[in-house]
Amino acid sequence: MEGSTFVSTHTEQTPPATDPGAPRMIIAVDGPSGSGKSSVCRAAATHLGAGYLDTGAMYRAATWYCLDQQIDLDDEEAVAVAVEELPMNISTDPDHQVICVGSQDVTDAIREPRISEKVSEVATNRRARSLLVAAQRRIIDEAGFIVAEGRDITTVVAPDAQVRVLLTASAEARLRRRGAQLGGTQDAEALKKQVLERDKKDSAASNFTEAADGVAVLDSSDLTFQETVDSLIGRVQIAQEDAA
Repeated sequence: MEGSTFVSTHTEQTPPATDPGAPRMIIAVDGPSGSGKSSVCRAAATHLGAGYLDTGAMYRAATWYCLDQQIDLDDEEAVAVAVEELPMNISTDPDHQVICVGSQDVTDAIREPRISEKVSEVATNRRARSLLVAAQRRIIDEAGFIVAEGRDITTVVAPDAQVRVLLTASAEARLRRRGAQLGGTQDAEALKKQVLERDKKDSAASNFTEAADGVAVLDSSDLTFQETVDSLIGRVQIAQEDAA
């Protein structure tokens, strides 16, 4: 797929997504469902010429694989084994995000409501999470200059990132955005289940509702999309100037 750089969840070395001569800088962004992390981080990465990692997509792909393999998600050991064997590649090109499991492109499939409703069961599996965190760290390290977003990037995956931000928004704004993202196909109860209830489940594995020490809060409730992107870019540019 022309224009994309892929990195495996396994340990073999792969080419970095960004220029190997570029200054090393990690931008870590956490936040709850519907806060706008993915779209904001992709836009910021494109502007900055950085790689982009959607760690949530990795958990979604793992969930898709478990369901495809008919793994009982209540069987913690079986889920962990499936994640360990997961043949996943994920693009770090912000303009061409592709997620493949084996030879199958699951980029769209992992966004289906059935995945959203089950992903917490994989994300809260301690061994599966540990495996995916290790893969995320390898991807970030290989890229060097990257915007990584998720739920525990600022505290667990990349606590030493030069820019650490908690991107948040009110529950009303998050529900509205997720509904628009899904094209109005979900009713209010379904949206609450996918956004608010999922956040409640995932908070058992990571704290993404409160900023840890040294993590800046970016509340996008009353900001436009571009204002939110510009705010994140501004924080990165300040860090770049400080590092120069």
